[in-house]
Parts: sequence; structure tokens; C-alpha cells
Amino acid sequence: MNQAVQERTASKAALRAARIALAAVFVVNVQCAVQFVLWPDAFAPAYELAGFEGRIAMQGLGVAFLMWNATYPLAIANPVKHRALFGVVLAQQAIGLIGESAILASIPAGHELLASSILRFVAFDGAGLIAMALAFVALSVSLKRRKAA
Repeated sequence: MNQAVQERTASKAALRAARIALAAVFVVNVQCAVQFVLWPDAFAPAYELAGFEGRIAMQGLGVAFLMWNATYPLAIANPVKHRALFGVVLAQQAIGLIGESAILASIPAGHELLASSILRFVAFDGAGLIAMALAFVALSVSLKRRKAA
């Protein structure tokens, strides 16, 4: 395989990886958001919330998740054209991971269910950040190689 074909293949693979990483995080985030909005009472106890206030808090969190994910569709559709937006998505993910980690670190003993609920977000957001950052770097390297050719 000649170098030009290899570079185009690498570029397509990087583009595909970027779309897959972005879409995977987007789908899980939106699924979580929809569940919080539609069935808040099922999730409120995991955050030591109950009653009317717990329902409203969970629905509010679900709406915030939906707002957070408004940046994803354009980046998924065209991660090259919307590379700056892809960078915003990475920043959002990093902010979420840092914030959730700080919250987790502040939870005192005796709140194991709450801590485990936050830990799930930390784990998912950490994995999502790594996957999307690797895809962003691969896409950026691929684009630089393409321009240099």
C-alpha cells in the first residue's frame, strides 16, 4: 500500500474513531438524562434524596445533562469541521470529571450509596474523556499529516 493510501485510510480511521467516541459518550449521557427526567424517583435515593424535592432535583440534573450534551451532535456529524466544538466537548468532560471527583472526595464515611453513585459518574466520565481525547489527538495528527502531504 503506498503512503498516500495509508494516510487516507488513517484519516478515515481517525474520523471514524472520533465519531464513535463522541457518539458513545453522547448516547450514554442522553440516556441517563432522559431517565433522570422521566423517572426521577427511581434515582433520587442513590443521591440520598427523597420526595418532591428529590424528584425535582433529579429532573433538574437531567435537564442540565441535556443542556451539556447540546454540543455533541455537530461534533459527531463533522469532527473535522467542528474541531473547536470537539475541544469544547473535551473541556466539558474534563470539568465534569474534576467536579465529580471533588464531590466524591468530600463525601464523608457513612454515605456509601451516595459515594458509589458519584463514583459511577467519575468512572464513566474518566473513560469517556480518555476515549474522546485519544480520538481528538488521532484526528489532529491525521489532519496535520494530510496537510503536510
